[in-house]
Amino acid sequence: MKKSIIILFALSLLVSCKSKQAVVQEAAAEDEKGAKEIITGHYNNPKNYQTLLIKANVDYKDKKISQPVTAEVKIKKDETILVSIKFLGITMAKALITPTRVSYYEKLNGTYFDGDYAVLSRWLGTDLDYAKVQNMLTGEALDNLTKGKYKATIDADKYKLTGKDSNGIIKEYLFEGANYLLKQEHIEQAGQTPRTLDIQYPAHSPYPQAVLPTEIKIEAQQKDKVTINIQYSSVKFDEKLTFPYEVPEGYDQISID
Repeated sequence: MKKSIIILFALSLLVSCKSKQAVVQEAAAEDEKGAKEIITGHYNNPKNYQTLLIKANVDYKDKKISQPVTAEVKIKKDETILVSIKFLGITMAKALITPTRVSYYEKLNGTYFDGDYAVLSRWLGTDLDYAKVQNMLTGEALDNLTKGKYKATIDADKYKLTGKDSNGIIKEYLFEGANYLLKQEHIEQAGQTPRTLDIQYPAHSPYPQAVLPTEIKIEAQQKDKVTINIQYSSVKFDEKLTFPYEVPEGYDQISID
């Protein structure tokens, strides 16, 4: 249960979203491109905002739980993410994510967790930090692609970047051909406990401030499989947001191995 709640917060930032906004027209990859050109094209998509407010419906599923909830995600760009999880209109849990801290509390068991990104990184099989969580929410590649080495190919009508980091973790990114919008990313770690993380972005919507995913699908596989689908019901930019977070009195702190 503890693991399920943490993963829900880590990933409730991404998944199957149906938007009322117009959908960005995409194109198949045709001519071969170099990795540098694909990466430059991907980062040319605007992300010009200071705050972002997302309201969403979330479907979470693992071998023990299948739970629909609603979520409100507040982002102060590069500084703070606050996720509020509600069931039947009642706030059941909150998570606060900053560049140095991951904290959450949940009412069902009266518990809270406060720590760093190490736990989330172990569970998902890839090193996580604040930037990667924010990137997941806004449809950017998890990693800073300008700092890695990638081989560019065409795969299933999409531009594909493939690389491997110093820890032997395989990373693949697929982009459509019109605007180099991210369509899928796959992270795979071998070893005694193999782990994979797949994130798909079936569609995107244009806003004056940014192009954001309208649908995101996530599947994390270790010993067990977790899937999360999120439907964005509304998106607002640059409103004056507050980020209230305080663990209720009497809650028990937990540690997660």
